[in-house]
Amino acid sequence: MRLKVEFTTEPFDLDEAPAHALAAREVIERADLDAVDVGPFGNTAEGAADAVLATVDALLRESLGAGATRISLQVNVVGEER
Repeated sequence: MRLKVEFTTEPFDLDEAPAHALAAREVIERADLDAVDVGPFGNTAEGAADAVLATVDALLRESLGAGATRISLQVNVVGEER
């Protein structure tokens, strides 16, 4: 199965990316995912279920460890594995 994760980390800082946002970006960029889109107000990534779930675990741990006080995420099934 293929999954898509959409997430944001808080608190927001419009002047510069906070450490928790940078940590989340690093997790997503080093993961074995495709269709990655990192932006200032939301991020998405898509891939095989095992890869997405492992990435979500790392994302939560590393973002919280870097100072996130809230992480909102949504995971959707988007199809079968290619």
